[in-house]
Amino acid sequence: MSDAATLAGLDPITLGDLLRVVGSDGFDRWQDQIRRTGGCSDPIRLSGGTKTLDPATGTVLHSYTTADEPGGTLRLACGNRRASRCPSCAWTYAGDTYHLIRAGLTGDPDKGTPHTVRDHPRVFATLTAPSFGPVHNRPSSGRCRCGVQHPEDASELGTALDPTTYDYAGAVLWNNHAGPLWRYVTIYLPRELAACVGITQRELKEQLRISYGKVAEYQKRGAIHFHAVIRFDGPDGPDTPPPAWATLDVLEDALKAAAVRARIEISAAGDEPARVLRWGTQLDVRPIVAFGAGEDLTEQAVASYVAKYATKAAEATGTLDRRIGEMAELDKVADLPDHTRRLIRACWDLDDLYPDRKLWAWAHMLGFRGHFSTKSRRYSTTLGALRQVRADYRAAQQRAALGLPDPDDDPEATTLTLAHWSYAGHGHTPGESWLAANIARDIQLNRETAREERAELRQEGENDHE
Repeated sequence: MSDAATLAGLDPITLGDLLRVVGSDGFDRWQDQIRRTGGCSDPIRLSGGTKTLDPATGTVLHSYTTADEPGGTLRLACGNRRASRCPSCAWTYAGDTYHLIRAGLTGDPDKGTPHTVRDHPRVFATLTAPSFGPVHNRPSSGRCRCGVQHPEDASELGTALDPTTYDYAGAVLWNNHAGPLWRYVTIYLPRELAACVGITQRELKEQLRISYGKVAEYQKRGAIHFHAVIRFDGPDGPDTPPPAWATLDVLEDALKAAAVRARIEISAAGDEPARVLRWGTQLDVRPIVAFGAGEDLTEQAVASYVAKYATKAAEATGTLDRRIGEMAELDKVADLPDHTRRLIRACWDLDDLYPDRKLWAWAHMLGFRGHFSTKSRRYSTTLGALRQVRADYRAAQQRAALGLPDPDDDPEATTLTLAHWSYAGHGHTPGESWLAANIARDIQLNRETAREERAELRQEGENDHE
């Protein structure tokens, strides 16, 4: 728990509820539940119970009910990927994403990819949106177009120099179609590869497969851009090597050609002109090297970078992290940048003109309605598979604690589990929320301490080796 000075700063309602929770008979069990969720800020509450039976005799081996739990409910982690909504669950999601991306770069047989994928051509590509008008920026040399040298944390960075001429409609329409534009890249990339090496698409499929994992990120100007890990595999996927002609240069040339070719035409509507949506001209393609090769863009660096942005949304622009019911809600948001407000307003104004695009429903995302992270089927494992591993591990721990038979040790020693669960709500009371936040900070501090200790041990090992 925090010190007395922090407690004194709490409002009376939170402080009173905090004292109620701490003084309750089930406080220790409540803490256990919250620790098991990782300090989740918005846990799901369930009521019900389970019974584990011996199917041969009908004997009840174990029973559990939430009637004896604090508040009569069991609390489970919400699983939200957004750090702005639940930092604890976002940390778990980022970790899963890291292992998913890294497995496709370094190889991990347990996650569906052999270690030989390290020898396959791999690049880290960044595809950006086009310009919708000049914005305040920090060029590597010189000053912003406004004549000022902005500090790194300047609030005006990314905002329009002249809001009256900035194409806000084009910006939100581009965000809204960014997902389909990426899909066109994945369609055109194999076609451009075949053209680059002078073979047919059928011949290409007999020699090579393309795997990728990507994540979306918002720039400060509110435009989406994509970071993608792209890898060449052999005809049977990651288990086979790509042909000799499949080099990094060929991959880069084909990717750039595919990005140029990708386009979406939008018909005129109302006062809005017809548009052709394309990727921006700034396409960055960099090779990924093995760890220890002396380069900045290593496998670990790429996996960490992708994982970091897998938990982000549009909060970098100051927008809301939830759906917006009506424009009046924006007046209640403190420090909402005018640039972001105009982007949201554009979603409102265009919603009736393009009803199939659901722009207002995605106004809190500045029009973007795609998935933040996606991958091809054969890139590596899945998030679902990683979650299942955790679930199986916890189930095995529980069976061991209860003395129940393990089917892995004795396949014939089966049990039957009957369960009944009902949704009982979500979230915390004010006092619970304060306590959960402190538990989450303690867990995070322990993780950081353990990470630093592991890093020190690795460094000592390298020094001893030298």
